[in-house]
Amino acid sequence: MDGVEVAMTQAEELWAIGAAAVRAELKDATWNAWFREVRAVSFDGEVLTLSVPSGVAREKLRSNYTGLLTSLLQEATGEEIEVELIVSTPDRIEQSIVIDETLSLHYEDQTSPSVRGNPLGESLNRSQRTSSFQRVPSDQGERGEDQAQWASLNPRYTFEHFVIGASNRFAHAAALSVAENPARSYNPLFIYGPAGLGKTHLLHAIGNYVRDVHKLQRVRYVSTETLMNEFVDSIRSNTSNAFRRRYREVEVLLVDDIQFLERSQQLQEEFFHTFNSLHAAGNQIVISSDRPPKQIPRLEDRLRTRLEWGLITDVSPPEFETRLAILRMKAESENLAGIPSEVLDFIASNISDNVRELEGALIRVAAYSSLNRSPLTEEIAKQVLHDILPPTKPRVITPALILDETAKMFGFPVEDLCGRSRRRPLVMARQIGMYVFREMTDYSYPRIAEEFGGRDHTTVIHAVEKIKGLLTERHTVFDQVNELMGRIRLGTGG
Repeated sequence: MDGVEVAMTQAEELWAIGAAAVRAELKDATWNAWFREVRAVSFDGEVLTLSVPSGVAREKLRSNYTGLLTSLLQEATGEEIEVELIVSTPDRIEQSIVIDETLSLHYEDQTSPSVRGNPLGESLNRSQRTSSFQRVPSDQGERGEDQAQWASLNPRYTFEHFVIGASNRFAHAAALSVAENPARSYNPLFIYGPAGLGKTHLLHAIGNYVRDVHKLQRVRYVSTETLMNEFVDSIRSNTSNAFRRRYREVEVLLVDDIQFLERSQQLQEEFFHTFNSLHAAGNQIVISSDRPPKQIPRLEDRLRTRLEWGLITDVSPPEFETRLAILRMKAESENLAGIPSEVLDFIASNISDNVRELEGALIRVAAYSSLNRSPLTEEIAKQVLHDILPPTKPRVITPALILDETAKMFGFPVEDLCGRSRRRPLVMARQIGMYVFREMTDYSYPRIAEEFGGRDHTTVIHAVEKIKGLLTERHTVFDQVNELMGRIRLGTGG
């Protein structure tokens, strides 16, 4: 019993630190929608377990905020702490701890910066801890559900910020038509094409448009991975009816990466009936995939037929003019003023297949210029981007190659790189490897997580965001990323 009490106390302390730090980073509306009902459950020395009121909240926090929380906890404690999210049960709700909204603001003042510097083993002052918490039962299980309708839409993904070219003009026109006339033009709208070409952007743009122009309130964007997780949760928790209502009582449903539906026959059955229900009610369905329905082999024929009822359109790699326009818009959105036209032309001429890689190249050359306080020229761009220029000795980039080159460069066995050790040099090598995976392949976060020993995909999201930030702050990280990419693409390096 004493052991349980100690674990809970340490969990409370960690969540107090994490909550104060996270709240300082977020708007009040975001905090109230997603974090106010988060509770500390336990800490076993490595994993901090937190409970959330619903499966929707868990997936939102997993996808968007666990990386931020783990980073802030590591900064505060000096330890790498994993965060596990579970959906609360009535007993757990009654016994768990929640931060009071008013007192947590007071606590935040007391924890910066001194508490952030405390080692994990040092206890917080008892009076501080008890005054900052209150034990309350939660009777707001689905609080924030209205916000959840919109919280998953990225406000930056609008039609105004979508660069139109020959490679995507028809898909853009179809998406805009659907947004202007939901369920009246093309239903369903099916958009397919390789990763990194703007399919997700178009789905979010439709959602943002119908929200802002038509004032529709029941709109839902969901990735198929999240849909699958929620479906499994609903079976385990005996809440299948709530799951069905969540997706059958919407006016616009936007489903990303539908090709992953072939992994689950049960979910295909569920989605088939959801599709029928929405279509019969005159509600809009928009779907994206990396291939057309006929090329998803394990999709049930009756579901494939439904997906082909409306309009099927594709996006393809952008032509030079579109690539150049994308770079200019990215430079404007990132406040990267003063990049010479010849540098933009050089990047657009040499990176042709993936918008993500195109934008990443722009960030890299801008970061180099900023770190070295040097003017950016085409020669500098060639030097920085040497690993993505046409190689003299082409290499097939495979997961094994990336892992092997990462391990060799940092001096660790591949087994350690994919293992569970949290030694700082190994953690940094692992995070750089994950970032390079994301930059050099079309792999999803879950697929990259599988390559690194079956980790949770949020670990990869956190790693990618962390290294992306460090590229503009630390010469060593910038040089390590460039060297590793060179080793992988060209076989350069020691």
